[in-house]
Amino acid sequence: MTNWTKNDIPDLKGKVFIVTGANSGTGYESALALAEKGATVVMACRNPKRAQDALAAIQRTVPDAKVEWMELDLASLKSIRGFAEAFQSRFDRLDVLLNNGGVMGPARSVTQDGFETQFGVNDLGPFALTGLLLSVLLKTPASRVVNVSSRMHTTGKIAWDDLMSEQHYDNWAAYRQSKLGILLFTFEFNRRAEANGTLTRAIAVHPGLVASRWVENNLKGFQALMMKAMSPVVSQSPAMAALPLLYAAVDAHVQPSSYYGPDHDTRGYPVASRAAEAAYSESDAKRLWEISAKLTGVKYEGFNGDSAG
Repeated sequence: MTNWTKNDIPDLKGKVFIVTGANSGTGYESALALAEKGATVVMACRNPKRAQDALAAIQRTVPDAKVEWMELDLASLKSIRGFAEAFQSRFDRLDVLLNNGGVMGPARSVTQDGFETQFGVNDLGPFALTGLLLSVLLKTPASRVVNVSSRMHTTGKIAWDDLMSEQHYDNWAAYRQSKLGILLFTFEFNRRAEANGTLTRAIAVHPGLVASRWVENNLKGFQALMMKAMSPVVSQSPAMAALPLLYAAVDAHVQPSSYYGPDHDTRGYPVASRAAEAAYSESDAKRLWEISAKLTGVKYEGFNGDSAG
């Protein structure tokens, strides 16, 4: 693949995209790039002020942008259900659901439904949202679900006996678990979609190492100094980090069940990559899917006998 950039995005007029967490970072850059190519973009965001500011910024750059924001809190199943219902009352197609929103490395907390926050927001949230939007995805030709993982999934493990980190909480272990979990979900989605005979497919990506305010807000002392010094060498801008997301969302050469990231691992242009072997475990994926369906109450109609939740 040559160096793929947002200039390679085709004309997207008439197509509808949802980008979660679109008020900043890779989510914002993805929404902006899609709007520039004529797509209708729904920015699914939790914070109204930040969402409105991001929307205004896109409109200043792209005056004729077909872009709007709708409230979505991935830490609330009620909010996820409300968003899915509101979206489907207004739109009759969904070409791409870009599951970008997430949390990274916080102190332990729980969602409104009592799930450990990283597992709840990074795994159960996208699982529920995708399932609740499945009907509109299935009726849109060649629709896609793009799930954002992380390089850190490679050392992740699913703590089957302590998914919610109630017995022991390590913020980075919980994060790695959630990013391995989203990969298991991606590949299991495709197995079930293929068995159902639908062309809707899921693609996984990772953005590399993104230069952001997260470091200064979360790291202290020597760690913060080291990351600040190394950042120009190993990290990249949110606009560059969004390229794997955009490639997976729109390029004609994307392969289902693939995993895309920067060509230099932490930075660069999007290329096909290989996830950790743990991500391809069919037994783990099926087990996590069944747990996710039980916890969220969301099932996938038509996928191997699942029924609507």
